[in-house]
Amino acid sequence: MAASLLCRRTVSVYFRLSSCKPALHPSLQCGFLLQTASYNPKPLKLNLRNPYIPDKDSERTPEWQKTAQYDRKLYGRYGSASGVDPASLWPSHEELDRIIAEEKEWQPSLEVMLKNIEAREKEEAEKRREKEKIIAANMAKMPKMVADWRREKREAKQKLKEEKARREKLLAEARERFGSSVDPRSPKFLEMVAEIEKEEKKKRKLLKRRLREEQAAGAGPTPAASS
Repeated sequence: MAASLLCRRTVSVYFRLSSCKPALHPSLQCGFLLQTASYNPKPLKLNLRNPYIPDKDSERTPEWQKTAQYDRKLYGRYGSASGVDPASLWPSHEELDRIIAEEKEWQPSLEVMLKNIEAREKEEAEKRREKEKIIAANMAKMPKMVADWRREKREAKQKLKEEKARREKLLAEARERFGSSVDPRSPKFLEMVAEIEKEEKKKRKLLKRRLREEQAAGAGPTPAASS
């Protein structure tokens, strides 16, 4: 008991000192060898004279011991003593076709991998070229787009200014007509606005009719032609 404790302490001191000093003291080396020599793994016991071979015809044998995978395990452990025919361990034609198909799908050859990489790089290059074309086309349209945006902004600002001026004009006319300030949401004010819009519409119609009459009169025969 004391010797075992001494060996454990010696190995502990050895591991502490080995991180600081490259050289090992002979006493520490001896203690380390004594500690490692005490480890004795048990050998794997194989009963080659009377190995356990499950009876596949028995109902008491588990199903997993009746599979081909377990037969391969038995043959790998006991060899010919397992009674397993080595020819039966090879995959069938169907299993071999499935294995080959899986290898082709998940483990393609180097040539196939290079072709896949080349096709993917070609596709990515084509996508990049298409994207660059779209960017170039949009950049070419950019001056016109900026000009249109500025024009729309000016028009919106002008329209807002005109609406504000018209609103102030209507409010001033309402004060003049009713003698006091009127709420723009009141029915009285809305009725006045409807009347004004009706009058303006009538004036526009009269103006268009007058212009058409003037154009028709100007398109008549000239005095030289009539003579």
